[in-house]
Amino acid sequence: MKIAVELQPTTGSSADVEYTWDPDTEILSAQLSPRASGDGISGSLGVEGNDGSWLILDVQAGRINGVEVAVWPDVRKLPVLSPPSHVEDADLVVPATRTGADVAAMEMETRLVAESDPTERNFHFRLGKPRDSRTVRVARNLLVDVDDKSRIAGLWLLNVPPAPADL
Repeated sequence: MKIAVELQPTTGSSADVEYTWDPDTEILSAQLSPRASGDGISGSLGVEGNDGSWLILDVQAGRINGVEVAVWPDVRKLPVLSPPSHVEDADLVVPATRTGADVAAMEMETRLVAESDPTERNFHFRLGKPRDSRTVRVARNLLVDVDDKSRIAGLWLLNVPPAPADL
């Protein structure tokens, strides 16, 4: 699992996250507001779990602007799932590709593990093999685990509203 990122000092307050559930497809979308603007790559980074599950990161101007859980992995409900107590505030930037392209679409297959608290309000997605990481706040309810090689190791979706009853 190799989505490289750069951490930079934060340029302002954290963005808000708006969650929406698609009642027909069970897709959970997390959209950040305000959306990033400026220079940097734009596109989607698709992460496919070995079990066929999908996470899609929407990148605009080099920043994560949204996350979709398109096909859910089996979610392990834990008795307690608390976000890390130490979280850094930083801007997380997906660097430009070596080709210099402004638009990127990348898909990769890896181990994808989903965990939730008992009420399924907080979700943690672990990408790839378990490894040491630090946690960065990219929005009020969106945290990203970054390993020591500056690669995404996980995502936290916090305060997710309940799924519609008919899902």
